[in-house]
Amino acid sequence: MLEAGIRQVRVALAMVLGRPINPRLVERLVEDALATIEEFGSPGDDVEQLIDGPFADPAERRDLQTRALQRTARRLARRSVFYRELFEAAGVEPGSLTPDSLRNIPVTRKADLVTRPRDFICGEPQIVTQTTGTTGAPARVWLSRYEIELWPALIALSLVLRGEARPGDCMQINISSRATAAVQEDIEVFRLAGAATRVVGQVPPDESLDHLLDTAGVTPTLISAYPSYIAQMVSAARRRGLGPADFRLRGVFLGGEVLSPALAQAARETFGVDQVGDAYGMTETLPVGGRICRRHHLHPDPNMGYTEVLDLETGEPAEPGRLGTLTVTPYFPYRECMPVFRYDTRDVVRALPERLDCELAGIPAVSQVLGKANRLLNTAAGLVTPRDIIEALDELPGAEWPVRHRAQVVDGKLHVTVVSEHASPVDVTERLGTRGIDAVAEVVRLGPDEARALCPLRCDLEEKSFVRGAA
Repeated sequence: MLEAGIRQVRVALAMVLGRPINPRLVERLVEDALATIEEFGSPGDDVEQLIDGPFADPAERRDLQTRALQRTARRLARRSVFYRELFEAAGVEPGSLTPDSLRNIPVTRKADLVTRPRDFICGEPQIVTQTTGTTGAPARVWLSRYEIELWPALIALSLVLRGEARPGDCMQINISSRATAAVQEDIEVFRLAGAATRVVGQVPPDESLDHLLDTAGVTPTLISAYPSYIAQMVSAARRRGLGPADFRLRGVFLGGEVLSPALAQAARETFGVDQVGDAYGMTETLPVGGRICRRHHLHPDPNMGYTEVLDLETGEPAEPGRLGTLTVTPYFPYRECMPVFRYDTRDVVRALPERLDCELAGIPAVSQVLGKANRLLNTAAGLVTPRDIIEALDELPGAEWPVRHRAQVVDGKLHVTVVSEHASPVDVTERLGTRGIDAVAEVVRLGPDEARALCPLRCDLEEKSFVRGAA
């Protein structure tokens, strides 16, 4: 127990002082937590405090944020060609930065990563991953060996302490194999937690269901996927008459797209799970992520990075209630090889007050992601977000998920085209109307290829299999 306490102190000091963290120390903390849980049934409060870290304390947060931003910016000025030029052009002294003076530095956009990738490199590249390309040209992101080892250890510690990963679990991974870092990270996370993984990828949904039903090997107890892909699995399971009694799942982890309450509830009912997680994260800003609380606030991790909401109209920090884009700065030493600073994710959220009434109230929060900035619809009656439409359409009677649609503004009026075998234009307008959205609706019946062309989703990054066609 004394050795475990020393390890906790060493990791906590590294977090506060901004020094590189030995991944082996964090791995040993995972082992300590597993041993404590096995013996006492819970990890203990002292270990669990490592999850939220020093940045969760409001009294200390400001000072720690300032030091972390300065430390990160100084390193970028020394090692990154892109940021050295950016800071010099902006007349910014990295060592004097504060959260308030950040606004003097222009944001970094995805186009910068795509056009000047080499100028972001600050460390020794070990593995390259890339974005899915569903919102434009994919960006390649290089990671160091240190990052590859550290991130899974930190995530495994968090999941074990929260009871979201247990020895004996098996995680079925149904995300695109193009997301190299995410797949590798999941494999390592569950190895450290004493659990198994089954990398299936985005094969046809019926094949994924067959893997969940497989009792010959280790049957999956958890699944990781995109909302649109789990939607396909829910629809396929219902067509096959499968229900909770057919699965051993206890948790579903989703991310990368808007998850509606209706689809989350359908997943719970179909697979018999209580937990349908809706995490936030993106390749460019790893390892900074966010959790959704029971009040549906998004709480970005304050330990690994600094998060801003920049007003859509002014580009300044958004006041509570205003819409803005989520802008993220991962801190060194968590991000080392190809870091970004003030990265504008283009994910639109609503700024929230500092004081909130939820179980994660000690951690600053924003609204759930409402959609990408370039997909907001400015109608004569007001702004309509992708989430507004998706949440309404997923509640259509007899909906077969994912509900494919196209929305556009014509002469100031919202026009929505929905692919459905069962719904009517009246159903669509009524469902949108319950959310205060006035729209002209059209319902079409299309084949799979035409439907995908109308509304591409992440589930369309399908990986074909030769298995079913084998003689």
